[in-house]
Amino acid sequence: MTTLKEYKKYFFETLKSDFPNTEIDTFFAFLMEEYLNFKRIDIVLKPDFLVDDITKNELNIALEKLKNHEPIQYILGKTEFFGFPFIVNKNTLIPRPETEELVVWILEEVTLLQKSILKEISILDIGTGSGCIAISFSKKLRNAKTYAIDISKKALKIAKKNAKLNKVFINFFEIDILKINSLENLKKDQNSSNQPVKFDIIVSNPPYVRNSEKIEINRNVLENEPHQALFVSDENPLLFYEKIADLSEKHLTKNGILFFEINQYLGKEILEMLLQKGVKNFEIRKDLFGNERMIKATF
Repeated sequence: MTTLKEYKKYFFETLKSDFPNTEIDTFFAFLMEEYLNFKRIDIVLKPDFLVDDITKNELNIALEKLKNHEPIQYILGKTEFFGFPFIVNKNTLIPRPETEELVVWILEEVTLLQKSILKEISILDIGTGSGCIAISFSKKLRNAKTYAIDISKKALKIAKKNAKLNKVFINFFEIDILKINSLENLKKDQNSSNQPVKFDIIVSNPPYVRNSEKIEINRNVLENEPHQALFVSDENPLLFYEKIADLSEKHLTKNGILFFEINQYLGKEILEMLLQKGVKNFEIRKDLFGNERMIKATF
């Protein structure tokens, strides 16, 4: 066995050439909570705590994965988004703070929208991944009916687990949006009354990193997160935005709103495309890092 103080020193020594101390400290705190149920204050107050050999072996396995730049979220198999727990693995992107900012913005707009309509709010999340956006809406909005699409069967499996974990119901669909021209099959209950399928909110965080930008991507992302959910060709970087805009024009309600998370370098190009497709009103917002990251548009 070894003391917590001794293991912490070994942990930092092992990772110091790969990560800054602040990040190593965060890794250590996460692992202590996971394997020892220790809070940060326990790490400080119990330096002589004896780490048994079984726990030490588990920690060493995690440490080796960190040394190989595997994200801590994948090592633990979980993360938090918007204060809610989510299962994640290599079939799903790791939810990011910028996406939380997008959710906050949409919730603000939904509050305004609810004042003008009395019916249930209908929301569609395209490219749901772990389900973090759709599930957050269902947790926060009592009168929302939420739908979510993804091309990946494996990602949808995780998203469904996350919906169950967070005790919400989401209408999930496995669909390649590039191969459809309509969303009519998503709301069969509406179709039974011959009403066109409409959504009050359509949101998407689609693949938007150009292949030429891979050089800017951290190794832990590039080597672990699903490329299908991240990258697009340099020749047609707006591929998904254009398709989703076309679908949104058909399927948004009269006062409906389209939201995108965007590539910070392509805001102008995305906006020009949306205007060409008939968008009447728009707003671009920056994230906490000062990058143009979100667009709101209405037709």
